Amino acid sequence: MLSSVQEMRTLTELDHTRISKLLPREQAGSAIAAVLDAADLVPAREVPADVVTMYSQVLLADLATGTQRKITLCYPRDAEPATGFVSVLSPVGASLLGLPVGALAGWTTPDGQQASGRVLDILFQPEASGDYTL
Repeated sequence: MLSSVQEMRTLTELDHTRISKLLPREQAGSAIAAVLDAADLVPAREVPADVVTMYSQVLLADLATGTQRKITLCYPRDAEPATGFVSVLSPVGASLLGLPVGALAGWTTPDGQQASGRVLDILFQPEASGDYTL
C-alpha cells in the first residue's frame, strides 16, 4: 500500500490553518491529520508552483489503468466528485495535498481497495496565479 504521507509534503500556512479547523477530534488519526502533522509549512507567496495546494487543478494518472483525470482539490462544502471537485478530507484529496508534480499518491477506495495515481501536472494553482487567500 502506498502511504498518503510517505512523500514529502509542502503546505501553505493558510491551507494548514484552514484545514486544521475543519477536523473534529475524532479525525485525529486520519490521513489528512497525518499530512498536516508531517508537512513543511511555507507562506503562500513561497509555495512552489508545482505543489498541490487548495483549489489547485491537478492532472492525475491512475497507475492501474493509465486513465488521466482532472481533479480540483477543494474544501468539503465545494465538493462535487462527479465534476472533479474532490474534498481535501476525502482519501483522494488527502493523498494529493502538498505533493509536487511527479509524485505518487495512494489512497483506499470506498470499497476497501488500494488505488494510486501520479501527479502529472498542475493545470492551475491559485498561488502561482497571485491569489494567496483562496
